[in-house]
Amino acid sequence: MTTADDDSYRLLIADDHPLFRSALREAMSGGAAEISEAGSFDEASKALEADPSFDLVLLDLNMPGVSGFSGLMYLRAQYPAVPVVVVSANEDPKVIRRCMEFGASGFIPKTLEVEKMRAAVRAVLKGEEWTPPDVDLGAAGDDEAAKLAARLGTLTPQQVRVLMMLSQGLLNKQIAYELSVSEATVKAHVSAILAKLGVESRTQAVIAASKIEAGQWPERMPG
Repeated sequence: MTTADDDSYRLLIADDHPLFRSALREAMSGGAAEISEAGSFDEASKALEADPSFDLVLLDLNMPGVSGFSGLMYLRAQYPAVPVVVVSANEDPKVIRRCMEFGASGFIPKTLEVEKMRAAVRAVLKGEEWTPPDVDLGAAGDDEAAKLAARLGTLTPQQVRVLMMLSQGLLNKQIAYELSVSEATVKAHVSAILAKLGVESRTQAVIAASKIEAGQWPERMPG
């Protein structure tokens, strides 16, 4: 990985709002030699699949193809060597703490000043973590949700994708088509998901996953 001092880091901005992507590009252009953009989670995944050598991903939590923490979970599982910084309009401390629990290297509010955004990115590129200084990451949270988050963290990248599709209401044959695998493979993934989450049905798995975000997304927010 390069460092911020090299002025040559490669950045992927994943956000479905063109104006905000443009603003982020402008904010980061002082140091990054190469900045790529993705307007959907699928575009971001394809960009990383084609070239996983990005030094950092700036990820919006809600965009086409993903919502809440599932996109972050997938990227951290699939590309553990690539740091992910969440950039979101939702500044709820519970959301920030959960992002860090799911492996984010930082959390940048969309309201943050440009210079502070640059400083946050530089810190992460140097191997540090960055969150708003007024957020207490050690605050007591929901023990049940924390345990569930830990179980979700054991899912493989493909299992995360299957759970995301289950949450969208897709049937096994539809998931198999989307992932280009057999229905038997999907069934095996579902069985593994149920075992890891400690539930007995796919409906319970979806409910369990939704509990992680219950009360944390009061409305459809732009990130």
